[in-house]
Amino acid sequence: MNDELCSELSKIAVTVCDQSLATMTTLRIGGRAKYVVYPETDVALDLIIRLLKEKNVPYKVIGKGSDLLCSDDDFNGAVIKLDRYFNDVIYNGDEITVQAGESIIALAIDAAKHGLSGLEFASGIPGTVGGTVYMNAGAYKSCMADVIQEVFVYRDEKLEWIPASECEFSYRTSVFQKHPDWIILAVRLKMTPKDASEIQELMESRRTRRLASQPLDKPSCGSVFRNPEGMNAWELIDGIGYRGHRNGGAEVSSKHCNFILNVDHATAAEYLALVQDIQAKVKEKYGVELRTEMEKFNWK
Repeated sequence: MNDELCSELSKIAVTVCDQSLATMTTLRIGGRAKYVVYPETDVALDLIIRLLKEKNVPYKVIGKGSDLLCSDDDFNGAVIKLDRYFNDVIYNGDEITVQAGESIIALAIDAAKHGLSGLEFASGIPGTVGGTVYMNAGAYKSCMADVIQEVFVYRDEKLEWIPASECEFSYRTSVFQKHPDWIILAVRLKMTPKDASEIQELMESRRTRRLASQPLDKPSCGSVFRNPEGMNAWELIDGIGYRGHRNGGAEVSSKHCNFILNVDHATAAEYLALVQDIQAKVKEKYGVELRTEMEKFNWK
């Protein structure tokens, strides 16, 4: 390694230099990141952040990148990935303390085996615990805020627990979206004891429904748009005749209109143009502003 910062980061954590962001997101779109770092501990994370700040190097913390639309430009900074090592799960009665890098699907399945209900809605969300807290992810009229007691956060170079009451949770929103420098490291969940077979049966029926209604065979970032109050985003997109509509390698799913798929090596520009086209057409026809669930990253 002839890159001095890459060498310094490698002393703290597993570090990969010059890696495609497309390999780190479920959408499979994006330029290259100069550094990708996989901290193993809170201490390592702290050292990494301090080093990057000292060198004035921008950074982004991600899990599985399931809600990210990265630009085609290279990112001259560091991506800190928590999904490799931050995945401890601790059970204590009806409470679960879990690190941010754990898969929310794996956690939902494991909680069910322990006879703990509350995460059934999350058993099909392809992200990490940290990402679902950040987005207050939800489905089937349930969301993360329903089960969160406290969030363990790294902010202002300190580690602290924040009660759920201070997290400003609402529909697909949390206080963490206002403070991108706050890093979610773990969460404490309050679950409800229930018969394990009942929980698993519900999750299996939803899995069957999901397979029938969602296009899970192509890269996507899940639902692209938030549902406007009292409406379904997919119905508005269907209403403008965009089911199956394509722009370059990006295509509105024929199976579920709120999924935009990367069907043929779509560029970020093609994908975003299709998103914005849908927003404009829906506004024109229905007078409704469609807001995205996905987060744009590394756009000028």
